[in-house]
Amino acid sequence: MRDTLFYRQPEFELVPMASEHCAAVAALHSQRFAKAWGDGEFLSLLLQPNSFGFVAWQTNTLIFKAPLAGFVLAREVAGEAEILTIAVNDKMARFGLGWRLMQAAMREARNRGGEAMFLEVDDGNAAALGLYRKLGFEKAGERPAYYTDEFGRRSSALVMRRDLR
Repeated sequence: MRDTLFYRQPEFELVPMASEHCAAVAALHSQRFAKAWGDGEFLSLLLQPNSFGFVAWQTNTLIFKAPLAGFVLAREVAGEAEILTIAVNDKMARFGLGWRLMQAAMREARNRGGEAMFLEVDDGNAAALGLYRKLGFEKAGERPAYYTDEFGRRSSALVMRRDLR
């Protein structure tokens, strides 16, 4: 049992992603994905008028400048939204942050006129699949041998879809 005097459930603040967040977003992305995107790639996507994202920091910490806890980047075009990428810091996993980031992205996509949201996920990523299924996403397709891990192993990408209306 954890001593509640020294341990508290993390609390997070979500804010819209802006250009000044791209370096921290790229750093977290490189920790979570074998083929990481650079800050320039994030900036390029974020500057597109149909793209949007959210970043999250832990607010109840004693660390002066806490590391980025998580982010989501998405876009909406002609009624269809897509999660481009999402990541949560390993230390912040299992506290509901992925759920909150996805909810924020779905809400923003709906506000922009999105009627459906799509995403791709590695078929071996059980944690992400569990989250997406709880959020109401269902398999819409599959891309065989789409991903390659650091050891050269291939895995399929599941294309998942959820209605937003």
